[in-house]
Amino acid sequence: MPLFSHLGHGIGLRPPHYPRVLDGTAHVDWFEVISENFMIPGGRPLEVLEKARRLAPVVLHGVSMNLGGTDPLSESHLCELERLIRRFDPAWVSEHLCWGAFGRHYAHDLLPLPYTEEALAHVVERIRQVQDRLGRRILVENVSSYLTFTHSTMPEWTFLGAVAEEADCGILLDVNNIYVSAVNHGFAPQDYLAGLSPERIGQMHLAGHSDAGTHLVDTHDHPVPSPVWSLYREAVRRFGPVSTLVEWDDRIPAFEELVAEADRARTAEAEVIGIIAGVG
Repeated sequence: MPLFSHLGHGIGLRPPHYPRVLDGTAHVDWFEVISENFMIPGGRPLEVLEKARRLAPVVLHGVSMNLGGTDPLSESHLCELERLIRRFDPAWVSEHLCWGAFGRHYAHDLLPLPYTEEALAHVVERIRQVQDRLGRRILVENVSSYLTFTHSTMPEWTFLGAVAEEADCGILLDVNNIYVSAVNHGFAPQDYLAGLSPERIGQMHLAGHSDAGTHLVDTHDHPVPSPVWSLYREAVRRFGPVSTLVEWDDRIPAFEELVAEADRARTAEAEVIGIIAGVG
């Protein structure tokens, strides 16, 4: 039995589309929201999220828990996250597998970890602490990267899979991030997919990126490009139907265009599953 339910194909809830939520015309399978944007005492964002939750399931996606950092986990952050969970009853909660702060000074970036046994033990223990505190399993997301550590002892996918197994958490598999990192570091993205257990994949992300000439940058400001669509199809072949979200965080398009990207993901998934069923 899957660890996480299949919600379909969702979109990120962003301010330009708040009016569509408030007037009840935002017809989507589900919404993903950035947890930190709603860690506030009141105001319009919470009003919008209340309405969104009545329209469709919601998932909370965090960007600043600093799971891979060495600072103690923030008590105030966990308290605010618990408050959101109680109020909005999300289908699940996710966070990035990275570090982004030291000494409470935040880099405002999602920085990669060295893939070592020491780092593995460290993040597993911190994820367990979070799950025990929240009383639920979370998902952790792979980030895009632009450098590697010479003292890493395993490939990223082995590290990610081991984290999920040892912490008993799920994986939010960002297909665009896999492609960006594969191009930047010269590995085969198919090896990444093959190295993960299907039962741990609870959600997938799709997004656009930018070509900086010497490397790709995960910018979330373009439509999903063809190579990422191809890799998504391969992911569906391996993992089956998985709740999928199209991320678009800058130069955000009209609501209809974003929904069309989600529908394209739905169609791609259905085609792959249909082909598998036909072969079977």
